[in-house]
This record gives sequence, structure tokens and C-alpha cells, in this order.
Amino acid sequence: MKILKCNNPLKLKNKGNLEFVFIGTGTALGKKLFHNNCIMIKGDTHILVDFGMTGPEALRKSAGLAVLDIENILITHSHADHIGGLEYLALSKRYSVNNTHNNKLKLISTSEYRNILWEMSLRGGMEWNETNKSGKPLTFSDYFEHVKPKVISESPRLIVGTDFQGIKIEMFRTLHIPENAETFADAFLTFGIFVDNRVLFTADTKFDKSLIDLYGHKSEVIFHDSSFELNPVHASVQQLRQLPKTIKKKIYLMHYGDDWKKHNISDFGGLAKQGYRYIFD
Repeated sequence: MKILKCNNPLKLKNKGNLEFVFIGTGTALGKKLFHNNCIMIKGDTHILVDFGMTGPEALRKSAGLAVLDIENILITHSHADHIGGLEYLALSKRYSVNNTHNNKLKLISTSEYRNILWEMSLRGGMEWNETNKSGKPLTFSDYFEHVKPKVISESPRLIVGTDFQGIKIEMFRTLHIPENAETFADAFLTFGIFVDNRVLFTADTKFDKSLIDLYGHKSEVIFHDSSFELNPVHASVQQLRQLPKTIKKKIYLMHYGDDWKKHNISDFGGLAKQGYRYIFD
């Protein structure tokens, strides 16, 4: 894996290598870093993974891009640091005079999560901007083109997958919220992703040894969310230190706090850094 600072502006196409570009690596309430959002690039394809409240500014400052440059998005779950910029992105695509192709965002999600995203988060600010061609309020489909992955497994955790324009994605359930959820039946719908059978991106999750058992040994690199303190809904660094050395050296911590410089993480692969490209040969 090569690690390079972002070009400015970032090119959303490459020669065919899988690439992760972090436009932010911080927590929901952090002050020094943008929210933990990234862009996957491979060949002619890009996918923005999450777009929090800081997303528009992060996209510009970390990658030199504008929201209209984004064509495809995958949302892992409905916290503000992961969807807070999505309404702005979708409205910009629909109404900007510079969107000459008038193209919709392609959004990768299960049907269940698509409905949660629209009904519980987006509908209030996006439904009544105008009426559609049928004279009715706007719907999810007026803003987005839904890309629905196929079910790979439903037990012990839901796993769905799609080959999106050359990027192979498995989306898997995570145990993130609420803090007392011990099974997926008790948990709100949240996902992580496994990409091209080589990169694990956990998104937000509690410490989940079964997830590492499932994907850890197959992964070349693990981008794992982390907290430097014990946290009821995120994996802590202390918990991640329980993992075997061979796994820890694959882990690049993300979603970390503003005090990251105070902590020794030499037993891990490193920190995922905003404004940097992680390129897989």
C-alpha cells in the first residue's frame, strides 16, 4: 500500500488501483478534524462513503472538490457525522445550474435502509421543495438512483453485496447503537464494508471480535473506528489492543479524537489521515 498526500484537486479516476481517500478522520463533535468520511476510487469509478455535516467543507479543503463532482455515494448509517451533508449534496445535484447533465446521485443501500434514510432523516427538508411531474411531493427517487445490493447471507449477520462499476463491495451489519444492543435484533441498522476482498472499513461499530474473525485475516488493511477512551458505542483502542499482533499491524485507526497526538499507537499500523490517499497495488 502506498500512502500519498492528496492532489488538489483530487482526480476521481485512476489507472485501476483501488484507492481510499480520507476527506476527514475525526469524531462527530471533534474540532480539529473533519468527520470520518472517505472516497473510494478505482479506474473510472468513485464512491463517496458517508457525508457528514463537515462534508462540503472537507471535500473542498481536503480534496479540492465540489459537491457536483460526486456521482456515487454509500451511506453506512444515519448519524449526523455520516449523513449531515447528504441533503446539501442531493439538493445541489438537483437544483444547481452547473449540473448540466441533471444527473441524480447513485446511492448504494439496502431497501430497508433507503426507507429509514428518507423517512427518518431526509424527507422533512427535501419533500416539499416543489412537486414532481405527477404533481406530488418529491420522493427519494426524485433525488437518487437506488443501487440495491444482493443478499449474500442473513445469518449470523446480514451481508449484502454488489459489484459497482468494478468495485466489489460487501456491506455487513455492525453493532453500533444503541449502547445496550447485544444482538442485531436489538440494534439500529448500521453497516460497514469489505472492498475488493482486501480492505475492511468498519465504519462505526462497538468492539466486535466476530467481525474481525470474519474479515480480519482476509484483509490487507483494516480501517477501524476507534476511541482513545472506553466508549459504549465505539471500539476503544484498549479493546483493539486485545487482538493478535498480526491483525493490529493491519489496523489504521479512524474516527479518533482531537487529542490523537498524545497517544502512542505504535502497535497498530497507524492513523488514517485526512487529506491522504491509500493506494493498493
